[in-house]
Amino acid sequence: MEPFAIRQAAFVTSVGLGGEYPSPLETGVEIALVGKSNVGKSSLINSLCNNYKLARVSSSPGKTRLINYFSLNRQFYLVDLPGYGFAKAPKTEKEKWGRLMEAYLSSGRVTHLFLLLDIRHAPTAEDKQMFQWVLYYGVPFTLVATKADKIAKSKRRQAANAAAKLLGAPPVALPYSGETAEGRSELLDCMGKIVEDHISLQILKTPIDIDSSLLHNME
Repeated sequence: MEPFAIRQAAFVTSVGLGGEYPSPLETGVEIALVGKSNVGKSSLINSLCNNYKLARVSSSPGKTRLINYFSLNRQFYLVDLPGYGFAKAPKTEKEKWGRLMEAYLSSGRVTHLFLLLDIRHAPTAEDKQMFQWVLYYGVPFTLVATKADKIAKSKRRQAANAAAKLLGAPPVALPYSGETAEGRSELLDCMGKIVEDHISLQILKTPIDIDSSLLHNME
């Protein structure tokens, strides 16, 4: 398989609670990103797509309150889910976030989810709750440990896997840095495999229309 590359990336739309999701693209794949506020989702999206104006990076955590859809290669969506765990958010906003997330996770649209953790810290209670939601809705996932450049290179893989273990997940996580793009090729390979596997599965599910006259001729 050739290395997966992002040749095109564009913002499509934002969706709020009760809003209409966009029509599926060619492959029907949706890869979602989720993590606590200020975990570095926007930086990851921009470095992954090699477009540092694609997703808005804010110095104030908790700014993403909608589900943001990005088209990649005009074939599938990268979906930026709103961050969680922002202490200053009003209770009503937190409740609205919960309903928005549950509506999306239960929609059956998400093909795979990248759960982002800050490599420098143990998973928070909100991280653990999010992980339980992912398990409850049966969403395939990969753990990504962001801000890898903030710790020594020799400790990154160990710290990423330790964070995954503390979360209660299999102790494997991909270190990633939005600043240096460390982990980019691995994450791209992962995305390419997700898309390829989904397409293969859809082919297997497609009914084959067999001409009945051919069956008669074989008798």
